[in-house]
Amino acid sequence: MVMQQSLLTCSGVVFALYLHHVIRAIEVPLDLSQPPTITEQSVKDYIVDPRDNIFIECEAKGNPIPTFSWTRNGKFFNVAKDPKVSMQRRSGTLVIDFRGGGRPEDYEGEYQCSARNQYGTALSSKILLQVSRSPLWPKEHLDLVEIDEGSPLTLKCNPPPGLPPPVIFWMSSSMEPIHQDKRVSQGQNGDLYFSNVMLQDAQTDYSCNARFHFTHTIQQKNPYTLKVQTKNPHNETSFRNHTDMYSARGVMETTPSFMYPYGTSSNQIVLRGVDLLLECIASGVPAPDIMWYKKGGELPTDKTKLENFNKALRITNVSEEDSGEYFCLASNKMGSIRHTISVRVKAAPYWLDEPQNLILAPGEDGRLVCRANGNPKPTIQWLVNGEPIESAPPNPSREVAGDTIVFRDTQIGSSAVYQCNASNEHGYLLANAFVSVLDVPPRILAPRNQLIKVIQYNRTLLDCPFFGSPIPTLRWFKNGQGSALDGENYQRHENGSLEINMARKEDQGIYTCVATNILGKAENQVRLEIKDPTRIVRGPEDLIVKRGSMVRLDCRIKHDSTLKLTVAWLKDDTPLYIGNRMKKEDDGLIIYGVAEKDQGDYTCVASTELDKDSAKAFLTVLERPERPRDLELTDLAERSVRLTWIPGDDNNSPITDYVVQFEEDKFQPGSWHNHSRYPGSVNSAVLRLSPYVNYQFRVIAVNEVGSSLPSLPSERYHTIGASPEINPTGVRGAGTQKNNMEITWTPLNATQAYGPNLRYIVNWRQRDTRDSWSNETVRTTRHVVWNTPIYVPYEIKVQAENDFGRAPEPDVIIGYSGEDYPKAAPTDIRLKVINSTAVSLQWSRVYPDTIQGQLKEYRAYFWRESSLLKNLWVSKKRQSVGFVGDRPRGLVSRLFPYSNYKLEMVVVNGRGDGPRSEIKEFTTPEGVPSAPRYIRIRQPNLETITLEWDHPEHPNGILTGYNLRYQAFNGSKTGRTLVETFSPNQTRFTLKRTDPISRYRFFLRARTQVGDGESIVEESPAPLNEAYTKNHVDIATQGWFIGLMCAIALLVLILLIVCFIKRSRGGKYPVREKVEVLDHEDHKVDDPSFDYSDEDNKEPPGSHTSLDGTIKQESDDSLVDYGEGGEGQFNEDGSFIGQYTVKKDKEETEGNESSEATSPVNAIYSLA
Repeated sequence: MVMQQSLLTCSGVVFALYLHHVIRAIEVPLDLSQPPTITEQSVKDYIVDPRDNIFIECEAKGNPIPTFSWTRNGKFFNVAKDPKVSMQRRSGTLVIDFRGGGRPEDYEGEYQCSARNQYGTALSSKILLQVSRSPLWPKEHLDLVEIDEGSPLTLKCNPPPGLPPPVIFWMSSSMEPIHQDKRVSQGQNGDLYFSNVMLQDAQTDYSCNARFHFTHTIQQKNPYTLKVQTKNPHNETSFRNHTDMYSARGVMETTPSFMYPYGTSSNQIVLRGVDLLLECIASGVPAPDIMWYKKGGELPTDKTKLENFNKALRITNVSEEDSGEYFCLASNKMGSIRHTISVRVKAAPYWLDEPQNLILAPGEDGRLVCRANGNPKPTIQWLVNGEPIESAPPNPSREVAGDTIVFRDTQIGSSAVYQCNASNEHGYLLANAFVSVLDVPPRILAPRNQLIKVIQYNRTLLDCPFFGSPIPTLRWFKNGQGSALDGENYQRHENGSLEINMARKEDQGIYTCVATNILGKAENQVRLEIKDPTRIVRGPEDLIVKRGSMVRLDCRIKHDSTLKLTVAWLKDDTPLYIGNRMKKEDDGLIIYGVAEKDQGDYTCVASTELDKDSAKAFLTVLERPERPRDLELTDLAERSVRLTWIPGDDNNSPITDYVVQFEEDKFQPGSWHNHSRYPGSVNSAVLRLSPYVNYQFRVIAVNEVGSSLPSLPSERYHTIGASPEINPTGVRGAGTQKNNMEITWTPLNATQAYGPNLRYIVNWRQRDTRDSWSNETVRTTRHVVWNTPIYVPYEIKVQAENDFGRAPEPDVIIGYSGEDYPKAAPTDIRLKVINSTAVSLQWSRVYPDTIQGQLKEYRAYFWRESSLLKNLWVSKKRQSVGFVGDRPRGLVSRLFPYSNYKLEMVVVNGRGDGPRSEIKEFTTPEGVPSAPRYIRIRQPNLETITLEWDHPEHPNGILTGYNLRYQAFNGSKTGRTLVETFSPNQTRFTLKRTDPISRYRFFLRARTQVGDGESIVEESPAPLNEAYTKNHVDIATQGWFIGLMCAIALLVLILLIVCFIKRSRGGKYPVREKVEVLDHEDHKVDDPSFDYSDEDNKEPPGSHTSLDGTIKQESDDSLVDYGEGGEGQFNEDGSFIGQYTVKKDKEETEGNESSEATSPVNAIYSLA
């Protein structure tokens, strides 16, 4: 991260402007009489476009407003006489209009503007007006250029003279740029220099082009055509890899010699302030290198630049100390040569002390000073109101002394404009300075009561521009203090501005400037506020991320809270467009799905009206590398080739590997296979090849992010054939039927075939016999041998062969012919019951010759015939268990207890099952039962819990009863465990609760004579309203409740009487009004301790949920129906057992008015 403190953006610019005010002369307000002052004028050398109208600028100010006139070539230019020429209104700017025709060249010349009023005349510089020219290239015929290879050559350009001079560049006639390097380059004069000519230079022609600035046209010279004579006319590509290209081509190597400049030394004159350009172009074989030196000193590194492949040395903004001797050294392996250039710096006039406007009071003295320097030293000439001072009327108060004019005891009426002209052979300077004699009391020119805001610890200027004649003195005061401010942290400038070197909080306040002269005084106030600086406390950090990821760039800012903060992001120093992949936050920037185009410098700029701060970081995006290119095959051999490639861009993540792939067009055309892998540091590898393969290669680059696209394929290379060197692998012989044997193998691939017409010689014979080998030649990957004995071993070998010969003798492998089903079943099967779910088996093994194949296992099939329990349905699905290998015993498990089973056994080989053995029967004893199917828990009230359960799904014997263990718990507290025992037919139990709060956990098991079975565990649900039961009291016996009910009954009685009276009178009963009254009263008497309603558990109208979870339908005339919601119930003793509050939909009540009287019961419930 790069933090850039840029606190001068606002306040610093203002400070710089103030400094400009400090050094400039005090200006006369325009409402006072004053001579003219030139404010705008065209440049001295003014080149115009002939297609446009001409504007020669001249602006001036003064009081009275000045009038303007022009001279052309030293003579008065009568604007009124030429209809094409006019002056802009209230301006001296000349406008020459060619819309009606005319030649711009007719108006070329030297123009000078005069601005005059009654107090003097000011002059502009002399403006040389020239019209841009782009002349055509002269017609010429260029002969064929014949030259020996290795010789130097200069192709002349000689562009037509243009104004301004054109830009020169070389191209072919087909508009292809000419490649330039240290051997071939363009000189500053536009010529094209060849240090030595190569045969390849004749492959194109060469045309010089001139581009003219104003017309934006390009003119092309007829092209040069080269014919290069060579001693070794071989194809250029045959020398590309040669270590010495010139000797390989028969070109003699030569020492350098200079093509430009000529000789061993030269001179050059340059003007001060412009760029010095020195050039050395040398010939030689090989092309020389150029080095630059300065005699007796070092090159000025801060303003020196090497150009044109070190053939040019540029020194910017030349000064007198850059004079001296420079030399260029041209060298190659054959030798070196040098050229010395003597540089002399001349100078057009430049100001040492430019005259400034002089404002004097009557009787005051003063002086105008005009000092300039140059080489040669310029001469100084004074003019007054545009005329030489020698020919001006005499003025006794004025004395000319060389470069100074002294004024003594000036009086009103002596105002004039003086011109100083400093000139030498290289140019001139012209400056206007007026002398104005005024008698003016002080005045402050700035707006009154300014507010200045400045950042803490910054330098600032409090400006107080003033004017008066005599020039007033100005003093500063702070907060009305009596002493003037000067010294320490304050500095007062001559123009009256007060500079505070380092603004601190204690410098905040009101500052008063007072200007005084003999005619009076004036004052103004400036209020200074000190603000905290803007700082980026945590800026973005340099990050390296993968393409497609998300990245966050931080930018946390601290600033003055009274200033408006603006945060902007730049990318590569240009404003960042925040697209839909970016999110700008208060303290950072998030980029989603980073792409390659997101790489670059990111700058966070935090700015206020006074300052700004910035922080920069670079985001590097890692991406898969670019594909390698330009694959080349060299060093071609029978079994190898060298592959060379040019790496692609690694996209910021170093290339770790190169994968070389190949494709052949015989076996699998179009399919690419990996050949080899190489480190990312190499770009050339020797590839081992197989015979008789038409290879084509490509290369893939790999970096941390992933793999590049494959390169474009190389050219093909076909290796010569040979006999195979290996035989097929994976040879196997096995029968698919009982009378055959199928021989299969893995074929050779394209790089193993080694020749055309690949085929396989298959040999086989029975093992352990003296039979001769049978054989068959095939081109497929399998061969079937028929009419074989059942499951006998065979010796097998498969040999590869092509048109060039056979592979080495193959290894022999053993295969088997096909199997048949086993002929015998296990005998003498003995069973032993181990427990209620398992039995052990023993049997006599069969003879090997009856297996007729490879023995896989002995397999037992068994099924459940019936249960010993009456009326219990069982599944008779057959199950099996295998005993792998040649073994005489096994175990059958996972049986059902208390059941009758049947079992039989078979022998299994690769073909399938043999015949079944005799069926054996056995019975499993009783076991423990499974868990009861379910257990249901009901809570009909707060005093009891009812349990119901079902019998076990698998009794596994005769049930003798049930065991129930249970315990109460409340949170983490548990009670003691209680046990209940039930008969086998009992499936219901009612528990009396010890308290209405605790919950219960139940463990229920069934049992047989063997023991207890698995348990089922359930917990009782939470009480319907634990909050109520925890704090339950019998409020029906409370005195306050009885009193409340009486009051409510009395109120309802009064309402009923009023209702009946109104109805008997035929009036309408204002239900809505009364409901609102009741609602209002209801809120007054409502006690939050009674509110146990649950608005999230509303029930259907006319029903409610009992504690056992069932839905009970109420009768139509139930008293509860007179309530709202049916949730209040009475016990037999009249006490409430439900919720005390009644749900009421307020919106429904307000939206459905009724003309009927409110039920007393409804009234009671609504108020309760």
